[in-house]
Amino acid sequence: MNPVALITGASRGIGRGIARELAAIGHDLVLNFASNAKAAAETARDCELRAKAAGHKIRAAPFQADIAASADRRKLIDFTRAEFQRLDLLVNNAGIAPAVRADLLEATEESFDRLMNVNAKAPFFLTQLAARWMIEQTRATPDRRPKIVIISSISAYAPSVNRGDYCVAKAALSMITPLFAARLAEHGIHVYEIRPGIIATDMTSGVKEKYDALIAGGLTPIKRWGTPEDIGRTLSAIAQGLLPFSTGEVINVDGGFHLKIL
Repeated sequence: MNPVALITGASRGIGRGIARELAAIGHDLVLNFASNAKAAAETARDCELRAKAAGHKIRAAPFQADIAASADRRKLIDFTRAEFQRLDLLVNNAGIAPAVRADLLEATEESFDRLMNVNAKAPFFLTQLAARWMIEQTRATPDRRPKIVIISSISAYAPSVNRGDYCVAKAALSMITPLFAARLAEHGIHVYEIRPGIIATDMTSGVKEKYDALIAGGLTPIKRWGTPEDIGRTLSAIAQGLLPFSTGEVINVDGGFHLKIL
């Protein structure tokens, strides 16, 4: 039986990159999406073909759920349980950007609440649901080692004063990692945070010229945009158990943005 990964926000961008890399190492996939069923179906087909090319036979199952809604989070876990009977890896990837970038002094409560609900509250309670089930699995099968991964952002610590609500939400999201890592270690469940930098997706396409110039000017020691595949390959290492003596770890995939260089 293949290991099973549940990826939120899996229809495009970073989520699709993660799904493709996990397919290549033989994981069955639950591909959560919010609204774009066509993109999710394309991702599923792509993943199954990629797995086949790597010598694996997998199943990639799209499932629509608004993870900001409690009932939908439950449906997502219930679907995974009914269809695959196991969960080896939860990837909290889904997230949203502000509808409007507003100066910190003009930011609205409506935008703040929306971002906190989707980017922090939703993964917190989805992780809680998944963790309870993972504990059941480890009790029944002690040698099983489920994992949880949080996809955060350099915005968890790098302030952008024209989208403060986004930064605060990502900082809150980042705290989920040590909390659950500390709570779940006794059950053999490890939790990791992958902190992407400037990644080329449709979400960042509108600021391409700005970041092209910043990267060329030395914003990151590695002078290129990151790709969804960069995130996916990091996820692949975690999924394969290549970090067995680490939990609560933040893995920067940011071209060296986090470095303080003299």
